[in-house]
Amino acid sequence: MPPKKEAKEKKPRAPKKEGVAKAPRKPRKLKPTAGSIGLTALESADGSPPAAITQLAASIEAVGGAVLARYRDPLGGHWLVLASLPLDAVTPTPYQRELSKAHADRLAGVIPKVGRFLDPIVAVPSEQGFITPNGMHRLQAMRDLGARAITALVMPEPEVAFRILALNTEKAHNLKDKALEVVRMARALVADPKTAKKLETDYALEFEQAALLTLGLCYEANTRFSGGAYMPVVSRCDTLRDEALADTIGEREVLAKQLLELDAAVAEAVTRLKESGFNSGYLKPLVVSRINPLRWVKADVAAPRPDLEKTLAKMLESAKKFDPSKVKAADVAAAAFMGGGEGD
Repeated sequence: MPPKKEAKEKKPRAPKKEGVAKAPRKPRKLKPTAGSIGLTALESADGSPPAAITQLAASIEAVGGAVLARYRDPLGGHWLVLASLPLDAVTPTPYQRELSKAHADRLAGVIPKVGRFLDPIVAVPSEQGFITPNGMHRLQAMRDLGARAITALVMPEPEVAFRILALNTEKAHNLKDKALEVVRMARALVADPKTAKKLETDYALEFEQAALLTLGLCYEANTRFSGGAYMPVVSRCDTLRDEALADTIGEREVLAKQLLELDAAVAEAVTRLKESGFNSGYLKPLVVSRINPLRWVKADVAAPRPDLEKTLAKMLESAKKFDPSKVKAADVAAAAFMGGGEGD
């Protein structure tokens, strides 16, 4: 009989380190029970509207509109007015992205096929009548069709318009559209004495991320700015600040000028690459990647964010010294394969 294998000795467990507490587990987010949130269908139509809704109804009628219904939103219980508004009384919010004529034309072609306008816009009161934060293309399509009125869900709180923009899915944003929308929103808030002294962090939902503010200022100065090439760097360094909007907008304008100066230097490096025989739509992202001092630095959530001003200064210095002879055809091919950012 073969000899029995000796049982392996179990290694003693290492003693627990004293004074080192285990990180507490994050509480599990409980899924709401079906049918447990908000109002019932009957409760949405129940109750007396507050004074703000009565005043809103009067404002609707004052511009030649008609109140179709007053009700409470079934999710949050907030009062709303369903109304028919004259088209001339409604304009898009001034801080939205630019109108896409192609998108408006597509809507104008589809709506008549249904023969009904089934997607009400959202509107809030303004000094001139009403503004819509999410219905610019539907509004234009109805104008193109010669309509006289449009159906709208009207809210009494103008400040909600900023939050609606964060949820806008009528037309997918590209980076330029979104950045311009966010910076226009910030300028509108700064122009209003009621909100100018509020902190940037108070509008985290509306702004989404700090990088959009900085890049938006760049797009304002240069509509051909290649923001996608710089987004990874800026988003890693930039953060919303616990400072007044009226102050931070000026600070960000300084950063935007620095970023535009860097972009000019990168463009010169791209020209040198082209003169060396390279021809690709991904030369700019390649240059930005090569001069990025954070390229090999592992991101650490617990560590402080890198300083954006210092990072851009280092990148500018590297861009001015960029040597095309150190770039190989394989590097350009890899940049195209990765599809990094916007082309040059």
